[in-house]
Amino acid sequence: MAQVAARVSPEHEQWLKEYFRTKSAGAEFVVPWAADTFFRSINQVKGIFSAAELLTILEAHRDVKLLPEQSRLAYLQLRVQDACDIGLLHTRHGAGKANLEAKLKRLNDTQAAAVMIWATAYWVSKRWTEVEMEEYARILI
Repeated sequence: MAQVAARVSPEHEQWLKEYFRTKSAGAEFVVPWAADTFFRSINQVKGIFSAAELLTILEAHRDVKLLPEQSRLAYLQLRVQDACDIGLLHTRHGAGKANLEAKLKRLNDTQAAAVMIWATAYWVSKRWTEVEMEEYARILI
């Protein structure tokens, strides 16, 4: 099995040790579970959003540092709403604001977190630096 060098807070380290006896044992369980949960949720949202809506979501996450406690539907809705109200991102990409908000409302917290991770990953991952937003959005169409 491949090694992963994750950085965790002292609080998370203590939690892993309490529940799994060691930090490594906890990480060996939690990391694959988190990846499986992310990909399952991403697959559940495929086909829900139009290209214009996905571009709006993507751009709403530019320069965002996603924190675990903010990875919920309410935060996704607020981020997109602000991006539309303040930056008019939906009009730039040709998305209908009401339709986008209605689709977001139907997501659960886990699906919303996966969408936020997907959107943030575009901006922070070296893998996507040469890929246009439109091409990246096709992952979820």
